[in-house]
Amino acid sequence: MTGADDIALVPAILISVLLVGGAAITLIGALGLLRLQTFYERVHAPTLGTTLGTIFVAAASMIYFSVLESRPVLHEWLIIIFITVTTPIGLIVLVGAAKQRDNSEQAAGISSDKTADIDGR
Repeated sequence: MTGADDIALVPAILISVLLVGGAAITLIGALGLLRLQTFYERVHAPTLGTTLGTIFVAAASMIYFSVLESRPVLHEWLIIIFITVTTPIGLIVLVGAAKQRDNSEQAAGISSDKTADIDGR
């Protein structure tokens, strides 16, 4: 088939642990997005989940293809570097825009409920 049955036991276990761990961390970040109350709390959890989850999945991919092709496969380092650099920058931009909006609403005397959900609950 794809050659996946040719992988030894130890790399297969390591790949599985990294994939399940990356998926679990990303899921926890997504649940944090749903469960946390304010925007500033909501933006933090998925950022961490995305970064660490992507690193785990990319590491599993590196190990899988390195073992399968019998040579180091390092293309995933670009994914890891780009995600690690761009995710915090996106977080900073979003939080800065939200802070600017909050400051302008305060200056205009507009009252906003910070704990309101997207649905207005």
